Amino acid sequence: MKADPAVQRRLLDLAAVDAELARVTHRRRTLPEITEINEVEKQVRAKQDALVAVETTLTDLDRDVKRQETEIDQVRARGERDRKLMQSGSVGSKQLTDLEHELATIQRRQGILEDDLLELMERREAVDADASFARVELDKARETLEDATRRRDAALADLESTETRRTADRSAMAKGFPDDLLKLYDRQREQRGIGAAPFQSRRCGACRIELDRGAVSKLKEAAADEIVRCEECGTILVRIAEPKV
Repeated sequence: MKADPAVQRRLLDLAAVDAELARVTHRRRTLPEITEINEVEKQVRAKQDALVAVETTLTDLDRDVKRQETEIDQVRARGERDRKLMQSGSVGSKQLTDLEHELATIQRRQGILEDDLLELMERREAVDADASFARVELDKARETLEDATRRRDAALADLESTETRRTADRSAMAKGFPDDLLKLYDRQREQRGIGAAPFQSRRCGACRIELDRGAVSKLKEAAADEIVRCEECGTILVRIAEPKV
C-alpha cells in the first residue's frame, strides 16, 4: 500500500485526535466523582437507616410516655375520689381505715409511676437529641452527594463537549485519506488502540520498542510513499526525519 508522505504525516494528526477521544472515554468511566458518589450514596443510606431507627425508638418512647401519663391520671383520680369519700364523713370507721390503707397504697403506686415517667422522659430527651443529630448528619451527607453530583455532571458536560467537537474534527480529517489507508488505520487502532505512530530514533512511537538493525534497514530502504508497519505491534509507522546535528 502506498500513500503520499504528506498524507502519511496527517495520520499522526488523526492519531492525536483519536488519542484524545480515547482519553475522553476513559475519563468518563473513571471520573473520581463517580467513586465519590457511590461512597456518599452508601453513607446516605446508612444515615437514613440510623435516622429511621432512632425515630422508631422515639415513637415507641412517646407511646410509653402517653401510656404512663394515662395510668398516673387514673391512679391520681382514684386517690382523689378516696380523699373526697374520707372527707365526706359518710363512711364508718372500718371503711375509713380501709380507705386510708388504700390511699397509702395509691400514693406509693403513684410515686413509682411518676419516677418511671421521669426516667422515660429523660430517655426520650436523650433519644430526641440523637434524632436531631442524625437529621443533621443525613442533611450533611445529602449536601455532599448533591455537590458531588453537580461536579460529576459538569465534568461529563465538558467531556461531552470535547467529544462532540473532536468527533467532528475527526470526521472532517478522515475525508482526506484514501479508503484503503483509512481502513488499515482503523483496523489497527481497534486491535491495538493506536493506528499510526511516529518512527524516530529507531523506536516505534506506539509500542516504544527500539527496532533491531534489520528492521530499521528495511524501513530506511522502503520508498517514501510506501506504508510501513512496526514488526512488533503492527502500527503504521510514519517516518520522521532525524534532526540534523
